[in-house]
Amino acid sequence: MPNVYAGRILHIDLTHRRTSVRPVSDPEVRAFLMGSGLAAKIYYEEYSDLIDPRIDPLDPRNPLIILNGLLSGTFAPTGCRSSWCGRSPLTGIWNEANLGGHWGAELRFAGWDGIILIGKCDRPTYLWLDGDQLEFRDASHVWGKDQFETHDILLAETDDKARCASIGQAGENLVKIAGVATGGQPHTRMAARGGMGALMGSKNVKAIVARGKEKPKYADAKGFHATVKESNHYIMDHGAAEALHLVGTAGGHPTTDKFGDNAIMNWRGGNWTEGTIKTSGKAIAETIFAKHTFCHACPIGCGKAVEVKDGKYAGVAGEGPEYETLCGFGSNLQCDDLNAVTAMNDLCNRYTLDTISTSGVLAFAFECYEKGLITKADTGGVELKWGDADAITSMIHKIAKREAIGDLLAEGVRAAAAKIGRGSEKFAIHVKGLELPYHDPRGFVSMAANYVTANRGACHLEAISYWRGVGLEWPGWQEGERDEWIEKKRFDSAIGAAQAIDFQNFMSVYNPGGLCKFIAKGSFTPQQTAELFNKAMGWNLTGQDVLETGARIFNYKRLVNVKLGIRRKDDVLPYRLAHEARPTGTAAGILPDMKLMLPRYYELRGWDGNGVPTEKALMPDEAVPA
Repeated sequence: MPNVYAGRILHIDLTHRRTSVRPVSDPEVRAFLMGSGLAAKIYYEEYSDLIDPRIDPLDPRNPLIILNGLLSGTFAPTGCRSSWCGRSPLTGIWNEANLGGHWGAELRFAGWDGIILIGKCDRPTYLWLDGDQLEFRDASHVWGKDQFETHDILLAETDDKARCASIGQAGENLVKIAGVATGGQPHTRMAARGGMGALMGSKNVKAIVARGKEKPKYADAKGFHATVKESNHYIMDHGAAEALHLVGTAGGHPTTDKFGDNAIMNWRGGNWTEGTIKTSGKAIAETIFAKHTFCHACPIGCGKAVEVKDGKYAGVAGEGPEYETLCGFGSNLQCDDLNAVTAMNDLCNRYTLDTISTSGVLAFAFECYEKGLITKADTGGVELKWGDADAITSMIHKIAKREAIGDLLAEGVRAAAAKIGRGSEKFAIHVKGLELPYHDPRGFVSMAANYVTANRGACHLEAISYWRGVGLEWPGWQEGERDEWIEKKRFDSAIGAAQAIDFQNFMSVYNPGGLCKFIAKGSFTPQQTAELFNKAMGWNLTGQDVLETGARIFNYKRLVNVKLGIRRKDDVLPYRLAHEARPTGTAAGILPDMKLMLPRYYELRGWDGNGVPTEKALMPDEAVPA
């Protein structure tokens, strides 16, 4: 077996400061790859007694499973990703938050495929992993500091070439929308969604710092090198990868407005055209852009370091806001001041707050204030006026510190609506407790089928099927009828379930493979993905094998959720997106037909009528490609 992956996971009992090695076997890698695929298998089979809705997700016994993807640390295009997995303190179900940057690659260089944390340290601690040597180090001097300060201090204490993954104050305060960040300034990446920062904080772990010098070896090193070189050229010459390099994900903000895909005033509006232009990637490029930033082995460079040089926010610098952040704090909260949104993004990065959930729960709070359901007495004196940058910023601080109503909003929109009540549940925008990312299922109905079935709740990345709706194509897999997709098929509920499944299956191999899904935006196909695995590992996968592997992984995660009580009753859209159409724009009047799509989805997936995977769906071992 080539030494592409290390073949071992470091298991750390924090309570007793004991370590052991969990081996990684070839058969399980063939079946589940690594990353979130293998993490789901480990969680379901080795922590089965803890998969119980009666056990608090923050119970110290619950594991935080951090696993690299199969090609993390290689020079495969974007081979850098690590998956941070476990039970979400926000949703109570399966969660995976994916981390880019350089930390995952460094973990592989240290000779490890992952880390499993159980128990709880008796005091604030950081873990220093220098190859085979693990040290538990006191973190009291960085507890209470933001992740940028933490990053710089801990690298100075360990090795300036090490990589640090840490939580900010939001994770320390067990804010359930807190993530784990890496990179410091100016290239910050975050495992943001579902509260993995709170899970790490609950274990009194401030950071994990890694350093190593071991390099992966390949079954066909020459062939792998040639395939990677060819793949990099292909990715940058096709699809939307070049645009991602030039203007980042933020470049898509005006486009989402055109397609009825963005969120406006807590998902009530139809268009916000001028605002999206002011808060777009093009606007960033023309005003505050400093340089492109790249994750390990990435040919695209979608990150944009920025610096605000004048005005109220002069001096704010670092990782620029991405599309989801610009839409969340921009169109959804009606703030068209790019510099202000950049400062909000910087603040969330410091606290390690998920910008999607933070802006989503704030939009809910602003609408509650507008409707008189909460007042200044609840907000600590802050008047929640749409578009007021000072009010938004003040509330970010309150959420991270759990002050005033920020203590409730730190629990997420589902919990906040349950507490506030009085009809607020109808405009609490979430699926299974996870706030929606900013892609509207009324603009692309296949995303409705995805959102209600996605394993971590409302997650666009489990399918990204809206890419087909805007006209992207993949030769030999998803191609043809481009104009018809843009004009009509994106609204067709009769085909929405099949589209969601196709994309879920393909996207399900990316986190386990250690690859960024943006290479798929470069029209990278299942067959091309198979070739990367084949040259690295000496396998003989086809594109169809890749899709079947993705289906196996997706269904296995559903099994975790089934054990936690998830059934058809939970596979529902937020009330507003199911019953209230957008009032203007190209998606005006459209509502997804869930009565048509959900039964069809279950049938195609091989799930029973209650949403439970059958033997047909799970695929026996003999179906695993050799």
